[in-house]
Amino acid sequence: MNRERPAGSRSHEGHIGRREAISRIGSGFGGLALGALLGDFDRTASAAEGTAHNLLPKRPHHQPRARAVIQLFMHGGPSQVDLLDEKKELARLSGQTPPAEVADDENRTTHLLGSPFKFSQHGESGLAFSEVLPGIARHADDIAVVRSMFTEHRNHEQAIWMANTGLTVSGRPNIGSWVAYGLGAENQNLPAYVSLPDPGGMPVDGARNWSSGWLPPVYQGTAIRSEGMPVLHLQPKTARTSEIDDGRMELLRKLNARHQQARPGELELDARIASFELAARMQLSATDALDLNQETPATQQLYGLDQDKTRSYGKRCLMARRLVERGVRFIQIFMAGQPWDTHSNNVSGIRSCCAQTDLPIAGLLTDLKQRGLLDSTLILWGGEFGRTPGAEQRDGNKTPGIEGRDHHPYGFSVWLAGGGIRGGQAYGATDDFGYRAITNRTQTADLHATILHQLGLDHEQLTFNHNSRDERLTDVYKARVIPELIG
Repeated sequence: MNRERPAGSRSHEGHIGRREAISRIGSGFGGLALGALLGDFDRTASAAEGTAHNLLPKRPHHQPRARAVIQLFMHGGPSQVDLLDEKKELARLSGQTPPAEVADDENRTTHLLGSPFKFSQHGESGLAFSEVLPGIARHADDIAVVRSMFTEHRNHEQAIWMANTGLTVSGRPNIGSWVAYGLGAENQNLPAYVSLPDPGGMPVDGARNWSSGWLPPVYQGTAIRSEGMPVLHLQPKTARTSEIDDGRMELLRKLNARHQQARPGELELDARIASFELAARMQLSATDALDLNQETPATQQLYGLDQDKTRSYGKRCLMARRLVERGVRFIQIFMAGQPWDTHSNNVSGIRSCCAQTDLPIAGLLTDLKQRGLLDSTLILWGGEFGRTPGAEQRDGNKTPGIEGRDHHPYGFSVWLAGGGIRGGQAYGATDDFGYRAITNRTQTADLHATILHQLGLDHEQLTFNHNSRDERLTDVYKARVIPELIG
């Protein structure tokens, strides 16, 4: 949600205008929050009900299997043949010229490149995982790997838009915004939709990863920091008594209510007011929800907070669990940049990404299961596409271990767990080289339809009228919910 502070203006002697009053009432999120909201949710609900769009809880289309989603987005495109889709034929023919049916479209792949990583079977299901995913592999029986994904573009941005918004064009709502629009917020003291970016830098495409697009701004994701103060300007710089706070809030509520009533239907204004209201309530709830010091040393160690490599990603995974416990509907965890984009040094790049994420993700799955939350929390792991099964040549380098893999949209893997997903299975398949999805081909719209279904939402009924057209997440595609993935 956009959280800009209105600019102040200088008052004239003997007269205080509305803008000056707002400026004097306080600064930052806390000061701008509206109307005695810290202890009066009923009045907030009544005000929200009077607006066209709000985050009050909404009834799903059918009985949901999941209450929340945690999306572990792997920017750059993880290599399916090195992680989740073992290809023995690729290993046997490594170094040879690719056959015609798997020749790269851009002719940048000159020879096949087998994976240097060993695969082994795990759990009662015998689901195969690469050696660089030992933690995740321990949860094999909870995980469904979709090996037959395909997408429509080989450029990062367009493929990211496809993965998160349903089309290869910019400016559309993210899936998290659709969930917030369809279900509202379960906890009115926290956002419905939260993004947890890497403190080391923004992911590729920045804040558009959690944008509401042309959906009303009230459904936009709220970015929360894992280092320093989680939400900027949440607390006033100078402590005030509750009496002063209540008086300021009450005056500001009346001024903004009057302003809003004179401008009905202005979605940006409604969203701004809703975000200020949420900020006031978050003064009491966010500090508790995001305080990782409340966790035991054993739990912190489970997520890797005691290790340099895993601490950053582990913090965000632990924050996600605490937010799910408190009713947040949709949570995204991002890495800085696009670290899975292994054009060169594919082996070291994959090892580095897995070293940062495998232990924390395994800890998240373990913790959710121990707390009885995995059944109601759907975990989604994957990137915008995969990597080529052949080596991408750069400067003619054929040194083993230095070679890289190019972008690959024709066949790749993602995995899901929890939230009513039937684990211990691999759904779909690529060819012998991991090049093209050939069995149970799964487009992005099918994946989106299945996720919405688990949340109790029918992807065909979840629509928003935009430019005189009923838009939906799955848009022009004849998407289907994948019954084989559902337990």
